[in-house]
Parts: sequence; C-alpha cells; structure tokens
Amino acid sequence: MRDLLIIAIVAVLAMAALRRPWIGVMLWTWLSIMNPHRFAWGLAYSAPLAAVAAIATMIGLLLSQEKQSPFQGPPVAWLMAFIIWVNLSWVLGQDPASDFELWSRFMKMSLMNLVALSLLWNRIHIISFVAVTAGSLALIGLKGGIFTLLTGGSHRVWGPPGSFVEGNNEFALALIMVIPLLRFLQLQAVQRWLKHLLTATILLCAVAAIGSYSRGAFLAIAAMGAMLWIRNDQKLWLGIVLILIVAFLPLMPDAWWERMSTIHSYQEDLSAIGRLNGWIVAREVALHHLFGAGMSYQYQSFFTLYGTYNANVIAAHSIYFQVLGNHGFFGLLLFLAIGMSTWRSARWLQKNAQGTPQAKWVEDLGAMVQVSMVGYAVGGAFLSLAYYDLPYSLIVVVVLARRWLETRGWERDPKMGILEYVGLSKKKPPATASLVPTPAGAARKD
Repeated sequence: MRDLLIIAIVAVLAMAALRRPWIGVMLWTWLSIMNPHRFAWGLAYSAPLAAVAAIATMIGLLLSQEKQSPFQGPPVAWLMAFIIWVNLSWVLGQDPASDFELWSRFMKMSLMNLVALSLLWNRIHIISFVAVTAGSLALIGLKGGIFTLLTGGSHRVWGPPGSFVEGNNEFALALIMVIPLLRFLQLQAVQRWLKHLLTATILLCAVAAIGSYSRGAFLAIAAMGAMLWIRNDQKLWLGIVLILIVAFLPLMPDAWWERMSTIHSYQEDLSAIGRLNGWIVAREVALHHLFGAGMSYQYQSFFTLYGTYNANVIAAHSIYFQVLGNHGFFGLLLFLAIGMSTWRSARWLQKNAQGTPQAKWVEDLGAMVQVSMVGYAVGGAFLSLAYYDLPYSLIVVVVLARRWLETRGWERDPKMGILEYVGLSKKKPPATASLVPTPAGAARKD
C-alpha cells in the first residue's frame, strides 16, 4: 500500500511537471532529501523515482516559456568553478571508476539546482522550495523526537535510509540546519495553529538531534542556538524554546552524557585520534597532489604513507578535510568561497529588504539562512557531508530571493500569499487575482 501511494504521488506530480516544471523541482527535492521510497519494502524501494522526476522536469524545462539563466550571482559563479574543479579532480584522481557513484550523485544534484535556478521565480516558488526542503527532513525529525521522548533517549535516531544523512551523526546535523528554515516558515505563517505546529516541530527536531548521540551535533546546536538568538527579534519566544530543550537534557541516559564528555578528552578517545590521523592524511594528500585524490582520498596507500598515529583507513569526518583531501587546496578554497559568497548574499538580503513591507519575508530568509550556515560550518567540521544537498539548496534560495528583490518581484507575483495559495489562511484572494501574474511584455502560463 505504501509503495502504491508513493508511486502514485510521483506519477501525478511528474505529469504535472510537464506543464509546470517548477512542480518537478519540488518533487525531485522531496525524493532526493527525504528518500521516501526507502521507507517502503516493495516496488517503490528500488524504482528510479528520482530519475522519473528529473526527466519530467527537464522535459518541462525545454517546453517552458518561463526559463531564465541560472548563472546569476556570485554564489553560482563560485559553485560553477567548484563543479569544474571537481570534474578535473575526479578525472585525474586516484580511481575515477570507484569514485563514479559519488561523482554522479554530486553532478545530478548540481544539475537540478541549476534547473531550480532556471524555473523558480516568484515568492510562492521560493517559499515552497524552502518548505519542501525543510519539511522533507522535519517529518522524520518529528518522528525521531517523539521516539527519543518515549524511549528516554536510550536509542539513537537515524536518518532516511540510503541517503547522505542515513547515519545518526549526519542526520543530526541535517536537522540542525533545518531548524532555522522551520523558524523562517513559522514567521510567514498566518494561522495560530500552524505557528504552534511549527514550534512543536522545531522542538522535536532539536530533541531528535540530541537523541542522535552526536557530539558534533551537540556543538553545532549550541552554535546555531546562539546565532538564532542574535538573529531573532522575538527573544522571549526563543528563550522559552531553548529552556525547554535544556530542561530535556537531564532526562538523557548516562550513556549519552558519557559520550558528550569525550568532547573534552579527545586525546583519550580512539575515534577522535583516528579522525586527527585522517585529517593529517588529507593534508598530505593535498600537499602532494594538486587536484587531490578525486572524490575520495580513503585509500590504504595514502594512509600507509602519510598516517601519523596508525595506518587505518577512515572517513574524513570533516567537510573541510574531505574537500582538502579530495580536491586539494584550490578545491578547498573554492568550497569556502561558495560559503562566504552565500553568507554575504544572505546578509545583502537582510540589508536591502529592510523598509520594504512586501519584502519582509526576504529579510527573514536571509537571517535564517545565515543561522543554518553556522550550524553546517560548525557541525560539518566533524562530518563528511561536503556533497550533501541541503547546503547547496541554501545557495539556490539565496540567489532566487536576491533576484526577486532586485527585480521588485512583488510587482509581478501572484496576488496572494503562499498561505492563501495552499488554503492555510482565512484571507481570500481577490476574485480577479491570477495564480501567476502577467508582467508587461510577457505572458506567464504557470
């Protein structure tokens, strides 16, 4: 039954994407981030649903009159430079054949992000993209938070099967990045019940992140909480949320506290020593290979040659050392430039949206994207998530929002807000309002 439901949803939305390809972008985002088909056990589990969504969206893109150039804004320029360098690194790497699967996943994600930049143009599109991105993980976080409460934190919370964040540590970081996006959606909500639902979701996602037993996530959630406090005007609301989260910590079992205590005694922690050794190997690989090792530097020859503490092959456990070992120092420079330019663009949104009532949501978005980036920057220092979808989705929303603001998007947007559009507000749109506006000199169909 679950398989049939997932396949039916994909089939209906893929057909809709042929005429309105922006729907295909939402479908692909849902499938790639949440991996709903991996929660089934029959036909849907191994069916190429993401490929179906991508193909339908690409066909819709070719037929659409509304596509625009995706190559706009500094973050996209740096991203394209990084993609080119990654391709060179892969081709010239240690074992391109073995690295093909990871390279393919990264390139598919990059391609669909460019498609999103080509097809999404109005407020409804942008907020919907944020909602689908955040909601895909929040639904699992909601379940994980409830599970943690019911079990008293005696079991770890895991992410979507077969995804980049299947592991407990990776899923915890993904939830931490999602929390600011949920806060952004809450700020846009009109109905009181929806605001309360999002508040509960934020709390339960935080509980699920804590219940993952991830030390890196614990540090990331502390950094994100501090940044969220700075970026939030409603400090009383946030203070209550933080108090509730802190009040939950004493309920965690001794095993959780013992694991967190190793943050201060990493010299005695074998896993921490292994990570340090892996970081040393990444540095040495980058020093001796201009393009790095490819999509992975986890080869026995490298660890035997460059390992300081041992010769055991270990994952990078850091987005920075992962990129350093895989793509060299120049690749790391490009990776950091993407983050810096996205941060600056998010700051630009906050600065330039001030004083424009129609663009208040853009100001909120810029602030919450920065909070999400802080979580990724801190938590990512301990996890191998350099190619995960979510950080690159932040690039998309920042670039789209800036383009919307620069072109005075409110003058050509639908005559209703996102909540009215999906029926979550009592406010009714004018009888003459079109779902999509018709700007001067152009006729929009969707």
